[in-house]
Amino acid sequence: MSIVIQNISKSFGSFQALSDINLSIGTGELVALLGPSGSGKTSLLRIIAGLEAADQGDIYFHKDKVTQTHAASRQVGFVFQHYALFPHMTVADNISYGLRVKPRKERPSKKEIAEKVRELLALVKLEGMDDRYPAQLSGGQRQRVALARALAVEPKVLLLDEPFGALDAKVRKDLRKWLRKLHNEFQVTSVFVTHDQEEALDVSDRVVVMNQGKIEQVGTPDEVYEQPKSPFVYDFLGNVNVFTGRVKQGFVHLDTHQLKTSTISKDIHNQEAVVYTRPHHMEISRKKQKDAIPAVIEHIHMVGPIAFLELNWKDDEEALQVELAKDRFHELNLKKGETVFVVPKNLTLFFPEEFTI
Repeated sequence: MSIVIQNISKSFGSFQALSDINLSIGTGELVALLGPSGSGKTSLLRIIAGLEAADQGDIYFHKDKVTQTHAASRQVGFVFQHYALFPHMTVADNISYGLRVKPRKERPSKKEIAEKVRELLALVKLEGMDDRYPAQLSGGQRQRVALARALAVEPKVLLLDEPFGALDAKVRKDLRKWLRKLHNEFQVTSVFVTHDQEEALDVSDRVVVMNQGKIEQVGTPDEVYEQPKSPFVYDFLGNVNVFTGRVKQGFVHLDTHQLKTSTISKDIHNQEAVVYTRPHHMEISRKKQKDAIPAVIEHIHMVGPIAFLELNWKDDEEALQVELAKDRFHELNLKKGETVFVVPKNLTLFFPEEFTI
């Protein structure tokens, strides 16, 4: 079931939550709506579900306009961040709830419902827990029950609002892998909201990056991370080093240094520019070389196989961030307080008019 979102806008009083949103989601896709709080991602999800009405615009499921269709008739499964399980019902009763409240003509038999529950418990790896109550389950198990309940009614579309936001980091990582595998098996068109960049990049087929009620960029996880189209996307999707200077003769000139980048057009001259690069694209050496920036190592900390370094290169500038593989870090034998030379690579240029005001 494909989803087409056309010219959707939504305001709450004087707050513009969504502004002219256009997006197409293919059948069987798993799409992440990613952005900070207040970016409009949950409002968009609720409008797709029919839980909110748009001020203008339309929603299509396949070729059918569902803009005015009641949420209960859209055949949408919705998974909430805090599970929303019925505490007085067993796992089996929670999962079967949507089937049991169907109109009599559409309601499966008790035998069919029991078989469906058994299949879903196996699907979400909770066999043998059908008689337990939500309070007897871990957070991760409760979230899987919530997902099984959403799938029980065989939805055309599955919507998930911060599905792992209430869980600890280890459980979230395990459930991300499980959701990706489950989606590959179930093949239901799915849209999930998250503010966690790693989660969006790890799970989704495509990422929709949102900011201030608008879509900044849509693309595969690799596209939005490696080819960000705006300063916001670049900054939101990971750590970044920022340099401000002027473009002259194919270089970005800082106060005392210059950076070479292949993205500069020959037509650009003496124009202010802002250079972005990731910490893992910073080469570091003990030997001075062309285009290298001398900097003093101020802080070193190790996290697993990565060494994170903070370096001071100008007293009035934010510290440079460098990420090195642990083997490379030990090979260089770097120490806090020493001066090294840094060469930024894989540079991306933005100009002042590209920044969101």
